[in-house]
Amino acid sequence: MRGLLAFAALLVAVIAKESFEGHQVLRIIPKDDVQLSLIKEMEDMIHFELDFWRDVTGVATPVDVRVPFHSLQSVKIYLETQDIEYSIMIVDLQVMLDEEQEQMVSVARAPEPRNTDSFDYTNYHTISEIYSFQDMLVAENPNLVSKIVIGQSYEGRPLNVLKFSTGGTNRPAIWIDTGIHSREWVTQASGTWFAKKIVTDYGTDPALTAILNNMDIFLEIVTNPDGFYYTHNNNRMWRKTRKPNSGSSCVGVDPNRNWNTGFGLPGASSNPCSETYHGPKAESESEIKSIVDFVKSHGNMKAFISIHSYSQMLMYPYGYTRTPAKDQAELHSLAKKAITDLASLYGTRYTYGSLIDTIYQASGITIDWTYNQGIKYSYTFELRDTGRYGFILPANQIIPTSQETWLALMAIMDHTYKNPY
Repeated sequence: MRGLLAFAALLVAVIAKESFEGHQVLRIIPKDDVQLSLIKEMEDMIHFELDFWRDVTGVATPVDVRVPFHSLQSVKIYLETQDIEYSIMIVDLQVMLDEEQEQMVSVARAPEPRNTDSFDYTNYHTISEIYSFQDMLVAENPNLVSKIVIGQSYEGRPLNVLKFSTGGTNRPAIWIDTGIHSREWVTQASGTWFAKKIVTDYGTDPALTAILNNMDIFLEIVTNPDGFYYTHNNNRMWRKTRKPNSGSSCVGVDPNRNWNTGFGLPGASSNPCSETYHGPKAESESEIKSIVDFVKSHGNMKAFISIHSYSQMLMYPYGYTRTPAKDQAELHSLAKKAITDLASLYGTRYTYGSLIDTIYQASGITIDWTYNQGIKYSYTFELRDTGRYGFILPANQIIPTSQETWLALMAIMDHTYKNPY
């Protein structure tokens, strides 16, 4: 019965969803600074309704952009007129989304998992399935895992954080969050896998056991629940929060531009319709304010890791300024160790460095705020891939992505544990 209900719900969602039929994702390669600025200008061509998957960064660095069907001809003519090289990365986005949906429908038909061992880690899940997983994990591991609700989203969903702890009060802690940008589904899926990995490896893996015997780990899997729900039920490509913007018909704020460090500087948009809209003020989004309040009240966070997709990068502060972080040398060498460990499993190659040097200037971001709060080991990941699938990473890559990322996380967590400050 449960399978039938879930199947029916998914079917309704499919019918109600925004279609991306005929939308293409173009990969554009600027060959000089003139072309770079011409591509940058496309961000302000609102009538094209472009969605930049990989932003404009530098000469010879690919820019991936989703172009709606109604704008395709105009955009291609514009690029060809300016002699800007491009290729078609995704021929028809809706075809990929249909394949993804078909797989989810087949999962919905399966019996409800009775425990976290029978949970399907190889597929994408809805928010209710992830919440149910969290409750099962806590029930199965009451001496190691608890659930903390640090606040509510704009639409009233709980902001659940899993706390992994072997006891003690206010111990030094590590924070990990996934899914702050709602369409980056491989991150929430990886977060679920990480949660199971922690309870599985505690007591058997000496490195993780030592960490948890001395530190706590906090994990927020669905950091932007309203946006995540919306990606499943309305618009698969939704990135932002879902709070209405006063004076605008455009909804939502980029939760990774809403932090109170470098807020509103270049690297975020003041346009409510932009994917990088910073919001009316710092911490305007309850999803961000709840983390801020939690981190400040805790007062003993030693590492903060925020996980995004895609591009295969590991970055540390700063994003809003070219002034190097005072711990840059240590952060850089640890990032190198982490991506080397990551590559040891499947050979997946990551780039690394400060955020502003590795991708672009971005202001009001998570890790700049956490670093300025005194959390030295502040990192952000961009998981698989480098553009073949972009945000629509096939479900068969969830486990490999999680496994390799875990090796990098362990490198950062182990270093944090062994280098107290």
